[in-house]
Amino acid sequence: MAEWGVKGYVFRNWAETFACAPELYFTPKTKEDVRQILEQAKREGKTVRVTGNGYSPSDICCTDGYLIDMRRMDSIIHVDKSKCQVTVEAGMQITKLNMLLENEGMALSVLGAVSEVTIGGAISTGYHGTGANYGILSSYIVDLELLTASGEVMPLSHAQNEDIFKAAILSLGALGIILTVTLQCEPAFKLEKHDFPLTLDDVLENLETHVSSSEHFRFAWVPYTGHVLASHQSRTNKPISVKASWFWDTAVGYHLLEFLLWLSTYVNWLVPPIARAMYNVLYQHRRDSVNTSYKIFNFNCLFKQYVNEWAIPRSKTATVLLELRDWVLENEHNYGVHFPIEVRFVKKDDIYLSPCYDTDSCYINILMYRPYGKDVPYQEYWDKYEELMKKADGRPHWAKAHRETASRLRKVYPQFDRFCAVRSSLDPHGLFLNSYLKRMLEIKQ
Repeated sequence: MAEWGVKGYVFRNWAETFACAPELYFTPKTKEDVRQILEQAKREGKTVRVTGNGYSPSDICCTDGYLIDMRRMDSIIHVDKSKCQVTVEAGMQITKLNMLLENEGMALSVLGAVSEVTIGGAISTGYHGTGANYGILSSYIVDLELLTASGEVMPLSHAQNEDIFKAAILSLGALGIILTVTLQCEPAFKLEKHDFPLTLDDVLENLETHVSSSEHFRFAWVPYTGHVLASHQSRTNKPISVKASWFWDTAVGYHLLEFLLWLSTYVNWLVPPIARAMYNVLYQHRRDSVNTSYKIFNFNCLFKQYVNEWAIPRSKTATVLLELRDWVLENEHNYGVHFPIEVRFVKKDDIYLSPCYDTDSCYINILMYRPYGKDVPYQEYWDKYEELMKKADGRPHWAKAHRETASRLRKVYPQFDRFCAVRSSLDPHGLFLNSYLKRMLEIKQ
């Protein structure tokens, strides 16, 4: 086994905010390969973590033990057109799945900002899109296969091992290794998108109207402008119609923005005028388009960044954002906050570690870009943001770089102890633990 485990490999996440040097790095192709890696790890007394495409902006994958990269296990196993379901290996990237489904006349019902993530990684961390009647991706899982620490391949679904299933479909990689996943899809569809500027006050005063007036509503708030870019998306039969401008979208909206933000790392007071200028040239005009569903759901997250995101009860959206706006404006002259602040809405579910457990939720995503890979100060911003999230009974997105620990997580996740009990029963010796899980779940091993 060790002959194809690589020594000296350094893992870095996409944003290059976390890195680790695993003792051995594996890229298995089959279930048997993965099982043998686990057997070797147990013999050698090593821990095991799994990675996909490395998009999580946190240390959730980091380990000094064995690291398994699942991306070579990316085959489609079965398509059931009568049920509109697809079964795939967990290492398949959603980008590939989108195209395979399109060829079969099917599509995922909702997607997040990026598709360059693996199915296994996405469901393990709570990947989500937006839409008041649409849940996180994990809520569309019909069944899965989980390879446990004992070497057993355990089939899981609502009908089979339901307790473990509700833990495994958002598991942080703590229960075992997901091998295959069956997803509930729907017939392929197009989305009509309307992007237009509004004031933040207008959106918040009429929030329920916005949320309910299209299938997938989100908005991007641009600090220092008082405005947002509202985005309404709904299914349509209209022909595809896309208007794009390389100059505005790429030359200005990417390259010039990155250069200006790099300058602002030396002259901090530039951040507010950069935000105002970019809003005026990029967001101030209405843009309508119709395209294949995944091409509308996904959007460009630009360059490397620090990211934090929490979900709060939807009813508390306005209170939190107005308090955050006040803090941003009060500190305008000594602390620059990057745009956008992305706001999305997700349906409640019954998944043990879901940020939307039993709560219709609003996700608020903040970021600080790292132009040309340069570090930027963000701790003060994170402190205030997390203070507001906690006050609103917020729950952190598991993939993002939040700083919560088990003591508070236990209070806001009603099934937290149930999840921990499932983990202890499946992995009593901590084969899948790392420092992230020990911190999140308060494990002493």
